Amino acid sequence: MNFIVAVSENFAIGKNNDLLFNIPKDLAYFKEQTLDKVVVMGERTYHSLPFKPLKRRINVVLSDNPDFNPEGVIVARSLGDLFEKLKDYDSKEIFVIGGGSVYNLMMPYCEFAYITKVRKFVPDADTFINNIEEMGTWDLISESDVIEENGLSYTFNIYKNKEIKQVD
Repeated sequence: MNFIVAVSENFAIGKNNDLLFNIPKDLAYFKEQTLDKVVVMGERTYHSLPFKPLKRRINVVLSDNPDFNPEGVIVARSLGDLFEKLKDYDSKEIFVIGGGSVYNLMMPYCEFAYITKVRKFVPDADTFINNIEEMGTWDLISESDVIEENGLSYTFNIYKNKEIKQVD
């Protein structure tokens, strides 16, 4: 399992259930990495998507809301239910895509983190993820050159988890 996210310098990822940055190359990178794969998200992230469900992906949504049953989506009602449903897929083909609480919950189970690091501090964000650079269990294995787009500087980074928690 992997996760993919764009973060600010302070590991902020969102505000008002929306992305912090409009970076077309990052959106293209997200699509390239997740197309024809499994994407795992929370219900709020699902509702924030411009197109529901995401096309050419198996959409899995973690939600304990009994009224949430959208067409074309696999709904998991608990972490155990989620792991049971994901057993049918190759773990390398699974990408956690948000939101903050789902990233933080799933991080220990992920092997790779695909993080677009935007060189901007966002103090007024309302959604953050754990800073994997401070956790001591993630190694940076790849970093792109700095890219400039829409007045922002960023890099594409890949981290590998040295202590992947096994699914029971």
